[in-house]
Amino acid sequence: MEFLAEYGMFLAKAVTVLVVVALIIGLAASAGVKDKPSGLKITKLNDKLNKLKSQLQESVLDKTALKSVKKAEKTAAKQQAKAEKNADKKESTTSKKKVFVLDFNGDIKASQGERLKNEISALLTIASPEDEVVVKVESGGGMVHQYGLASSQLDRIKSHNIPLTVCVDKVAASGGYMMAVVADKIVAAPFAILGSIGVVAQVPNFNKLLKKNDIEFEVHTAGEYKRTLTLFGENTDKAREKFQEDLKDVHELFKTFVSEHRPVVDVNTVANGDIWYGQRALDVKLIDEIKTSDQYLQDKCKDCDVFLITTPKKKALGQRLGLAAQTAISRGVEQAVEKLSFQKWYM
Repeated sequence: MEFLAEYGMFLAKAVTVLVVVALIIGLAASAGVKDKPSGLKITKLNDKLNKLKSQLQESVLDKTALKSVKKAEKTAAKQQAKAEKNADKKESTTSKKKVFVLDFNGDIKASQGERLKNEISALLTIASPEDEVVVKVESGGGMVHQYGLASSQLDRIKSHNIPLTVCVDKVAASGGYMMAVVADKIVAAPFAILGSIGVVAQVPNFNKLLKKNDIEFEVHTAGEYKRTLTLFGENTDKAREKFQEDLKDVHELFKTFVSEHRPVVDVNTVANGDIWYGQRALDVKLIDEIKTSDQYLQDKCKDCDVFLITTPKKKALGQRLGLAAQTAISRGVEQAVEKLSFQKWYM
């Protein structure tokens, strides 16, 4: 028992030191430079898929079968190389179609909009109308102006006459669907959530609480509608009416946007703020096909060169050290708990 007490004291001191170090590093990191893009990362999905295939073959097939498969692949590769060489001689080569894949995981502010802009700017320098851009959109929506801008970035692809496909595995609702609807084709997983073509705004009001505590709040504006509903002032029926009119106006803009980009949709039926899952979204023509993004891209790999374009963020030194300290603390505590449990179990 005495040993256990001493061990516990040692552990407490060690964890305290680690926590202090982590706090110091964390403060330094938060005061330092924010995450900066470290340039584009290009991954050829064909190569990745072939590597996985080879790993699986080596694990599953016996030596004879594996040798036979490798021989067949080698023969096919030689035949393809010979065909390409003959085509070069005839000066009639046609390059393989390229598919460029982008990821957009949206929060309420569509924070990845800047990253999306840079990635689209890069691919537009080499993509042609014979190629295709696939954007995997995952978002439940957010600020109107932010998602309007993100949608405009996708529209840049369309303006270059490059086919655009949006894949949705989980959700593309409200602002997320505003982005998806720009595409020539929308592909969604069976239980992906689509739609939510509506507008919502929530404004808490603390005016009664302020009055109860004898606190006055004043708002001064120049222009009748510079401010309608407020957080702390006393809201009027006229202000509420104007606020509701603004919401309806944005909703009409949203409906018009959907109608222009996807005329096959009966916007009066779907623009009630409701959502649709997979097959039901297909029934009301919110999407064109039921398929996961993984399957869609794997199918493309059969005939096209598929490239995933991402923008990894390079963290500052302080942030990297902070993460390392947090990991060390977590591991130390877990190991200590395990050891204490071991001692208790056997004593």
